[in-house]
Amino acid sequence: MIRTDIVIIGAGIAGASLAAECALHARVLLIEREERPGYHSTGRSAAFWSETYGGPAVQPLTSASGPWLASPPAEFSDTGFLSSRGALHIARPEGEAALDRMAVAFAGRVRLDPVDRAGLEREIASLRPGFDRGLAEPSCANIDVAALHAACLKVARQRGAKLLCDAEVQAITRRPGGWRIDSRIGAVEAEIIVNAAGAWASTVAAMAGASPIDIAPHRRTIVQLAVDPPAPMSLPLVIDAEERFYFKPEPGGRLWLSPHDETQVVPCDVAPEEIDVATAIDRLEKVVDWRVLRRERAWAGLRSFAPDRAPVYGFDSRAPGFFWFAGQGGFGIQTAPAAAMIGAALLTGQSMPKMVRRIDAGRYAPVRFAT
Repeated sequence: MIRTDIVIIGAGIAGASLAAECALHARVLLIEREERPGYHSTGRSAAFWSETYGGPAVQPLTSASGPWLASPPAEFSDTGFLSSRGALHIARPEGEAALDRMAVAFAGRVRLDPVDRAGLEREIASLRPGFDRGLAEPSCANIDVAALHAACLKVARQRGAKLLCDAEVQAITRRPGGWRIDSRIGAVEAEIIVNAAGAWASTVAAMAGASPIDIAPHRRTIVQLAVDPPAPMSLPLVIDAEERFYFKPEPGGRLWLSPHDETQVVPCDVAPEEIDVATAIDRLEKVVDWRVLRRERAWAGLRSFAPDRAPVYGFDSRAPGFFWFAGQGGFGIQTAPAAAMIGAALLTGQSMPKMVRRIDAGRYAPVRFAT
């Protein structure tokens, strides 16, 4: 029997970053269902940081995380996790209202520069007719997901946190003063459970008798293509304002492309569907006059959303000592530093760090779903 103060279920970027923060103030144990952390969503990210991604409810977390990711504390890394990319949001005439809504939604929050047809052509070679204006998001960056996740796990260990892998949770029982968690490799007792289980968050909550918040997993597909002409590394991240596709360059002239799909699925080791890959390529060919030479590989990840598509951070109203840290959609990586600071402060009773003090943590509380 292992005894600890806080047990965090899930060692993806959410659990790993939270463990690194909490281990400063409490004994922390991370439990991971897979043989290695980050196997599902974290390890299958499209790897970009965009202040507009996830919408206005997510933007404060992303914006607050940016400076930390660009210049993290030395114990996390000697270099930053971000590299310059830039993004272009584009739309056909029938979708230009989406550009207008974006400009209004982020006015005063995120720099978005209007771009005309000539400006689009300078950034996107062989752009097909019909795309006449867009919005440039110069702050958009690449993010080194693997390095960030590894750094969080490293710092968590250095601060005393422990990690158990291949430890799928099988039962959760309320005990006097805390919880008992039975896993595939043994039992744990803890005062507090943190539900950072991603796609399995609703399953974990049901085991604990917590509030039935529907954290629904959705499949997102990415395909790596060889194209002619080769995709230049100067190409920005290109995003359809109507959320039908996005693509970005990779080394060697390759292209990462997604149809921006969100198909609800059961929690699983998700795989790409051929129809989604074909849809992505078809949509790309309607945007640029490039020839697809070959499909080199394709993969899919799980993106889990609460009903209002905002993350859920905070203690459950039904189950004392049960803490939600879930529903982080596809934005869990780019918001990880701010989310972890908020979560750790709520968990340990510490004051909010200066970096997140202006963020209204209450807007992410699970009590918003209480009936």
